[in-house]
Amino acid sequence: MVIFRQLPLGVKAALAAGTVFVSMIISRSYLAENLELRAWRWLFRLQLALFANSLMLIGSLYIWRSAVSNLSHSPAAESVCFQLWKMAIVTFLALAHSSFFTMLFLVAEEPYLFSLAAYSCLGAYIIMVFFLCTLSGMEQAYQFLAWRSGRVVGSLDKTRKLALRPALAVVVTAVLSIVGLLNAAQPPAVKTVEVPIHQLPPSMDHLKIVLLSDIHLGPTVGRTKMEMFVRMVNTLQPDVTVIVGDLCDSEASILRTAVAPLGQLHSHLGTYFVTGNHEYYTSDVSNWFALLESLNVRPLHNENVKISATRAQRDGGGKDDDWICLAGVDDIEADLLHYSGHGMDLVKALGGCSPDHTTILLAHQPLAAKRALQARPDINLILSGHTHAGQIFPLNVAAYLLNPFFAGLYQVAQTTFIYVSPGTAYYGIPMRLGSRAEITELILQRAP
Repeated sequence: MVIFRQLPLGVKAALAAGTVFVSMIISRSYLAENLELRAWRWLFRLQLALFANSLMLIGSLYIWRSAVSNLSHSPAAESVCFQLWKMAIVTFLALAHSSFFTMLFLVAEEPYLFSLAAYSCLGAYIIMVFFLCTLSGMEQAYQFLAWRSGRVVGSLDKTRKLALRPALAVVVTAVLSIVGLLNAAQPPAVKTVEVPIHQLPPSMDHLKIVLLSDIHLGPTVGRTKMEMFVRMVNTLQPDVTVIVGDLCDSEASILRTAVAPLGQLHSHLGTYFVTGNHEYYTSDVSNWFALLESLNVRPLHNENVKISATRAQRDGGGKDDDWICLAGVDDIEADLLHYSGHGMDLVKALGGCSPDHTTILLAHQPLAAKRALQARPDINLILSGHTHAGQIFPLNVAAYLLNPFFAGLYQVAQTTFIYVSPGTAYYGIPMRLGSRAEITELILQRAP
C-alpha cells in the first residue's frame, strides 16, 4: 500500500484501468449467468465507463500539467483570467469524462444537450491530447537535433514558452473540433458504387442494394437522424436494404421510438440486418431482433435468404436457378463476450449457398470478412462496416492499422469484392474529421 501511494498518478490510473479490465473478464466469465439480465447490463456498461475513464485520466493529467500546472508559478497565476482558464479546463475535462456515463443515464428518443456537449468535449479531448504530444515531441526533436549539430538553441521567456504549447494546442483543437462538428452535422453523402458480380442472374442485373452501417442510436443519435436516413434511402428506391451492425447503443425498450422510422423503409426485396459488436454490448440482442422483425427488418442470425427478382424467402428460393444467396453472420465479438447462442458461424450462415450461385455476405467487421474469405473464397461480395473510416483524426490512423480493410471497395480476387462502409452516422462523438458519413448505393452488374 505504501508503494502504491508513492506511484505517480499516471501509473495509478493505468493500474486502475488494468484492474477494471480484469474485472470485466472475470464478471463476463463467472457472473453473467448468475446475475439477472438487467443487473448484468448495468454492470457491464459501468465497467466499460470506468475502464474508459481510467485510461482517460492519464491524458487528463497530461492536459492539466501542460495547460495549468506548468503556468501556476508564473506572475499571471494570480490573475482573474488564469482562474477562469482553470475553471474552463476543469469543466472541459469533467464533461469529457462524463460522456461514457451518459450511456447509462441519458439515452432517449432524442439526444440530450448534455450528452452532445459531453461527447463533443470527448472529441476535443482526443484531438488536444494528440496535438499536445505532437508539439512536445517536435520541441524535443528540435532540441536534440540542435544539440547534435552543436548549435545553441535560442530560448523564449520561460513563461511565454510554457504558455505557447497549450495555446497552440487549444487553437488547433478548437478549429478542428468546429470543422468536425459541422462535417458530422451534414446529411450522409450518397455514394454510388458499381460492382461486377460473377454468375449474377440476368434478371437481377443492376440489382440495387443500399448499405447502412454504424448508425449508433444512443446518447447522440436519435429519431430525427433516423427519419432522415430512411427518407434518403427511400429516395434511392432500393431493391434490397442492408444494415451491417452497430445500429444501437442501448436496450430496445429505451430506443423503441427512436428506431421506429425503420418501419417506413421501402425495399422491394426486403431489409436485412446483422449484429455488430455494439449490439452485444447492450446485452439485449433478442429483444432487438424481435423489435426489428416488427418493423419488417429481418435479422440474419448466421442464416441466409435466397433472393430472386420477384421475392425473397428463407432456406430456398424458386424452382429455377434465378436467385442469389444473401447471408449474414453474427459479429465476431459475440464469441469473445461468450454471448449465449451467438457467434460467427460461417458454415451455418452459408448453408445451401452453392458456389454455382452468387453469394453476398453481411459481416460487420472487416476482420470477419477476411476470415470468411479464407474459409469460403467463392463468396462474391462481402459488405462490412465497423471502421467508421476512423471517424475523427487521429483515430483514422489506428482504424487503418487495426483493420485488414479500411473503407471503400476492395477487389481481393478476380470474382470477389469487399465493401467497407465508413458508417451512416457516428459513435458517440458528433464529429467527422478526415471521414464522411455515407449511405452506399451498390449497383450489381452482371460480369462477362
